[in-house]
Amino acid sequence: MTDAVVDNIKDQIESNPIILYMKGSPQAPQCGFSAQTINCLVECGERFAYVDILSNPDIRATLPGYSNWPTFPQLFVEGELVGGCDIITEMFEAGELKPLIKEASARAQAAEGDAEA
Repeated sequence: MTDAVVDNIKDQIESNPIILYMKGSPQAPQCGFSAQTINCLVECGERFAYVDILSNPDIRATLPGYSNWPTFPQLFVEGELVGGCDIITEMFEAGELKPLIKEASARAQAAEGDAEA
């Protein structure tokens, strides 16, 4: 793990209240697990950032060691790893994902409002 790549990952996670590391993009996921995760996130109705790990091989190689999670996709909410496809799908089906995403988005919007004031 290079320090520059780790710093980049930390910056991405800290700068985005909801960020998904995935294969492909939300418009064109490149694996079924990423597609399933995107479907769950889109249903939550909030904006989220994403990083295409296929276009970022350094992040693809480094993130599993940083997050201690071996597979992709990986969803981070407010700096915390939530999990991968199975966990996200289970949370969505149990009605737990939408409130988590909505609350994180609302807190981020409130913080932006405070910063502008």
